Amino acid sequence: MLHRAGDRPFLEVFAAGYDFPLDPFQLEACRALEAGSAVLVAAPTGAGKTVVGEFAVHLALASGQKCFYTTPIKALSNQKYGDLVARHGARDVGLLTGDNAINGDAPVVVMTTEVLRNMLYAGSPALRGLGYVVMDEVHYLSDRFRGAVWEEVIIHLPESVRLVSLSATVSNTEEFAEWLVTVRGETAVVIEELRPVPLFQHVLAERRLYDLFADGEHVQVNPSLVRIAREQRQLGYDRDSSRRSRPGGRGSRGFEPPRRADVVEKLDQGALLPAIVFIFSRAGCEAAVRECARAGLRLNSPEERTRVREYVELRCADLPEEDLAILGYHDWLDALERGLAAHHAGLIPTFKETVEELFVRGLVKAVFATETLALGINMPARSVVIERLVKWNGEAHVDVTAGEYTQLTGRAGRRGIDVEGHAVVVWTPGLDPTALAGLASTRTYPLRSSFRPSYNMAVNLVGSVGTERARGLLESSFAQFQADKSVVGLARQLQRGENALLGYAESMTCHLGEFGDYFALRTRIRERENELAREGGRQRKAAAVHSLERLLPGHVIRVPAGKYAGLAVVIDPGVGADDDPRPQVLTEDRQVKRLSLEAFPTPVEPLDRLRVPRSFNIRSAQARKDLASSLRALGLETGRQRATRGRAGAADDAVIAELRAQMRAHPCHKCPEREEHARWAERWDRLRRDNDALRSRMRGRTNSISRTFDRVCSLLIELGYLAGESVTPAGASLARIYNESDLLVAECLRRGIWDALSPQELAACVSSLVYETRGPGDVSVKIPSGGVRAALGEMAHLYGDLREAEDRHRLDFLRPPDLGFAWAAYRWAGKARLEDVLTESELTAGDFVRWCKQVLDLLSQIRDVAPPEGPLAVTSKSAIDAMRRGVVAYSSVV
Repeated sequence: MLHRAGDRPFLEVFAAGYDFPLDPFQLEACRALEAGSAVLVAAPTGAGKTVVGEFAVHLALASGQKCFYTTPIKALSNQKYGDLVARHGARDVGLLTGDNAINGDAPVVVMTTEVLRNMLYAGSPALRGLGYVVMDEVHYLSDRFRGAVWEEVIIHLPESVRLVSLSATVSNTEEFAEWLVTVRGETAVVIEELRPVPLFQHVLAERRLYDLFADGEHVQVNPSLVRIAREQRQLGYDRDSSRRSRPGGRGSRGFEPPRRADVVEKLDQGALLPAIVFIFSRAGCEAAVRECARAGLRLNSPEERTRVREYVELRCADLPEEDLAILGYHDWLDALERGLAAHHAGLIPTFKETVEELFVRGLVKAVFATETLALGINMPARSVVIERLVKWNGEAHVDVTAGEYTQLTGRAGRRGIDVEGHAVVVWTPGLDPTALAGLASTRTYPLRSSFRPSYNMAVNLVGSVGTERARGLLESSFAQFQADKSVVGLARQLQRGENALLGYAESMTCHLGEFGDYFALRTRIRERENELAREGGRQRKAAAVHSLERLLPGHVIRVPAGKYAGLAVVIDPGVGADDDPRPQVLTEDRQVKRLSLEAFPTPVEPLDRLRVPRSFNIRSAQARKDLASSLRALGLETGRQRATRGRAGAADDAVIAELRAQMRAHPCHKCPEREEHARWAERWDRLRRDNDALRSRMRGRTNSISRTFDRVCSLLIELGYLAGESVTPAGASLARIYNESDLLVAECLRRGIWDALSPQELAACVSSLVYETRGPGDVSVKIPSGGVRAALGEMAHLYGDLREAEDRHRLDFLRPPDLGFAWAAYRWAGKARLEDVLTESELTAGDFVRWCKQVLDLLSQIRDVAPPEGPLAVTSKSAIDAMRRGVVAYSSVV
């Protein structure tokens, strides 16, 4: 053993501080850590993985070293900070998140993983003396948007740091562990499959709670549930409706899903509270609380209601009085006093944390939650209820996966409190109990890397270790590790494709001649026709552009296509130096619109000319009316313009004529089964192209991450962020911008797009680089006028330029600015009331606060990157001060 406290091992001293004996897997992991090894612990939710992380903290404090405890989300960081302060005292524990910086020089600091990544790139002096890093919920490296951060940290941590990786149970733990050994050295792998509290599976159907399994081995499905499913199918019930899809059969008693209040009452009668009821909809969670309250449900005693009120008033004392109504405070408090609550991302942090604490204290008995609650927050229950096994993933309704089911139900069963946990699925029409049994008994949750080298990562790597070493570091990523291993699977797929090609070739064989040659002629004809069509399109566009460039103010034209087709008078030709013309016109119905090239698929010619006064004001209704009257007075007929194509068609092309002659002369052209052969030839050709793509993928798998890095560096050199092996001043700024649109932010800074904006306008523009519209989005979003509109227009143009540059370098990293939060950010930075902003934006308070904090984070980066005494640094600081107020300013750490 490396560490001892007196005559006792550190583990013995540490374990004595708990009021329960440590489990074998906890002891195994702690012993490996004490012996000097890194550790990977994979165990079910609630099994007690964090005890191993807390032992790393104990070792660091006992040996005079530092320990950084990282978590994927701020809420979990805040919660862990409170736990460690309670154990070790506030003097030795700090917190660093985007919202809070408390005692950052302490020997133990809890932080989000992004904070540690930024410290590593910056070479922060806080890294001196670092002995241990705990990566809680390390399986987050599968996260599509943020997962790369975990790999960056694992790769870049100094070799002397011992890594403690805590993961949910995943199906490829051994593969992940094998990679950890390659990049971190000796790593002990501890896998725990058993839950500390047994979990029993149930289905709530026909107002009864059925066991899902009829045996103790989780093999045989309860015959009663199979019977119910069979009867529903016979009566025509489908999965998407509680109504029968066809008439007939006996009544529908017990087949509709129970009311939510009835579900909670059933759990209460069975002593199965407290419970988390997962509903995959924020609105559904809120509706569930209202339904239960309207049903008169009260789960708390009078004494408990008093304790709830006292705690809530204490936690919410700093919230502005005038905001309580818009936040729904009073209804929220009434529900809490009843022992009911909702938990989702639409709540402000104060409300969410209050619900979590009251639930842990046993003062909230039923929480209706979205699946985000399952992501790391310590909020165990006796029971977990899943209302439906289908959820909306942002694009479609999809089935809950086995991994998701395991994650959700893992909350059931409180260690040290419950002797067993219970998972309950509410019966809905179309539910298949056999499929549910498969979910409940499967533990498939593979860890897949989402790593790729971003622009920010590239300049940081080149600046810190140089291009060659950076390439080697990237090739050591888990993404590359998995990619190399997957080539075997691609090879098998290619072999199957090659075998299928032989069968297709046999099916297209023709007794009259070589059908492959005949099919090649048909293919060349089709390709030539497509080429001519594309060329004709280019010619038509060029002709249309030329005709628009000749327009003058007052010209009367017929707009050929689009929503505003018809007669119009040109106000401004809209001819720029670089872009296609975008004429501004007045239509017959008095609308002033600036038209894009899509409205002109054919050239236009002036039909007449009207005098447009120099003082013409498009905002004046009378001016528009007068000019429209003059337009109609010309007596020109409306209707669409006919255009002469002015190009040679396929029928006139000599190449096509020659190819068609060869095709007709080919022996296979006379075959009576020609089209049947052609269908097989089409399949053969499509599969051949697929096989070629597979070969390309196989070639690309080796060193694929480093090749992407090379393309990123090539683009950054082109734009002036890198100069060979050196980072330019612009690159140094990019290195300090951590945002999905990092390159777009850096270019806005370089070009001074935001320099002349007010703090309010800057907040609105910056919001477009962090906000993401939920769902399909609203095309009629409100945008502030003046400086904001102009700056957003420049940003959109700049985004287009950068996307063209990405296309040239075969990259696809940037996303377009999203204007959906611009008005809300503008109004809030302009000191508008919370009620007004939420009403105008139709955002929930929680979403509003969350997006404001995202804007604040990027504003802080801009402030730090901009020249210290320059206008943008001053403006960004003022914007931060303007936005950090009210519910946005309230700290979530108490």
